[in-house]
This record gives sequence, C-alpha cells and structure tokens, in this order.
Amino acid sequence: MTRPPADQPLRTPQPKEDTILPPRADCLADSAGGLTFDVLDGGGSGPAHLLLLRRNAEDDAVRLPLTPVGQGRLRAVLPDGVELAEGRWDTYLRTGEEEPRRLAPGTNDLRALVDRSPSPDAARIAVRIPYVTKNGNLSVRSWLRAPHAEAGDLTVEEARLTVRGRLYGTALGEAAHAELREGDEGTVLRVEVTADPSVPGGFSCTVDHRTLAEGTWKFRLRPAGEDGPRVRLSRLLDDVPDKHDIFHYPGTDYPGDSPALRIRPVYTPSNELTLTVTPVSASVSASASAS
Repeated sequence: MTRPPADQPLRTPQPKEDTILPPRADCLADSAGGLTFDVLDGGGSGPAHLLLLRRNAEDDAVRLPLTPVGQGRLRAVLPDGVELAEGRWDTYLRTGEEEPRRLAPGTNDLRALVDRSPSPDAARIAVRIPYVTKNGNLSVRSWLRAPHAEAGDLTVEEARLTVRGRLYGTALGEAAHAELREGDEGTVLRVEVTADPSVPGGFSCTVDHRTLAEGTWKFRLRPAGEDGPRVRLSRLLDDVPDKHDIFHYPGTDYPGDSPALRIRPVYTPSNELTLTVTPVSASVSASASAS
C-alpha cells in the first residue's frame, strides 16, 4: 500500500460542480480515551477499514474494521486499551483494494472530555482528541503518559507564578520537587512542591521571578526526587488539542519599579507548560509592531 502524503500547507481549491466529495466521519470520544468513528457516504465495494497513520512515522499504522450499523453508516471503534503512540494521526477510509481516501470531519462529539478526571492511581493516561486540520481533514492528536502531571490553575503575580496541578500514576515522596530548565541544556532551577490534600493527587509550586533569567523555561515534576523520573507538566485532560493557539495568559513585568523582564506562561504546541522570559524593551517593541 502506498502511504498517502501528510497534510501540506497548500491553498485549498474551491470545489467544482462535478467534484467528488471525500467520505466523512462522525467521531465520538469517551472519558476513558476510546473513540468511535461513524463513516458516512463511504461508497466503494468490498471489506472496509479505517486507517490511522501517524505523521512522520513511515510504518506506524492502526487498522480498524468498519461494520455496517444502518442508515448508510460504517462504524469503527478504537478502544482505550489499544495504544496510540504520541503524535498526530491522520484518518483514511480504505474499501476493498482501492487506494485509501482521506476522511473529512462530520460531527466531533467531545463532551465526555470536558470534565475528564481520571483516577490518580491510573497506571497511564491516554488522551485522544479528534480535530479538524488546517486543510479541513479529520485527524487525531494522541498523548500517552505514565506517570502524568496535569497543569491546572495558574496565578500570575508581579513577583511570582503559582501553578496548581494533579499527579497521576505515582505519588509525591518526601524528596519531591519541581525543576525549571532553561531550554534543553541550560540552567536548572529547583522549586519546592507542596501537596494539596483537598484534591486527590493535587500539588502546587511557586516560582520566584527573581530566580529567572532571559529564555524559555520548561517545567518538570520530580515526584521521587533526584533518583526518580522527570515528569513533564502538561495540560491534556480536556477537549482542546492545541492549547498554544487558545490559552493565552497575561505577562507581568519584573521588577515592578524598574522592569527589565517580561514573564509569561505559555503552552507549547505539545501542550507542555513553559515560562517565557524576555527583555521588557523587546516585548514592548514586539507589541508595538503587532499593533
């Protein structure tokens, strides 16, 4: 089978009257991480399958059988127990020996994801969020974390940032702390972590702005101290696949009497929490240019 190309940032042409529209699929997400696809207007003949192909991974594919469920619909189910590696998965319909056809989105029902709250004892957290690509196709964003630190409320003040969250798959030990690393190989700052007994798996940490220098700082939780895993602090448990474009937090200038730095929480395209620290002059110039 020839692997169809991934989405390309090309201008989408206007359909002509005789254009054959691509097959569409409704998608229903459940709170455990499972997905149900109902394919409409599939056409073709022979056994039908729904293909999930991971971008930039030549041989990474999941093949789900499609079965008739009435009213011209074919249904495929991706159970929460079937692992889907982290990344973006494009969806295709293949009927018989025909070449796979890219699926267009129908209705994405993500209501079960809005208030999702897994058990803190869960061995792993599987997140699959269907979404519409820039070219109008149906894809799935997947995360698979064990353990997982979910970022919650952020409180931005002049001199500090407080992050609240929940830890899944492990517990805070006596040596637990958080780390802030500048870039991939830069300075590492240690930040105290406090357990929140009112929330299962709850914790909070506060970053003192005096400790920060210019750069982009990544959060990691160390629930077992220096000898345990580094757990990325991310926000995954909702229905928003790309926080980077949706969640915008105000910045603060530090120090207040003669500010030199602007500090702002930012989610990366992978939904990981970072702090960006830029010179105030550069931030002001960028704001002026944007306006």
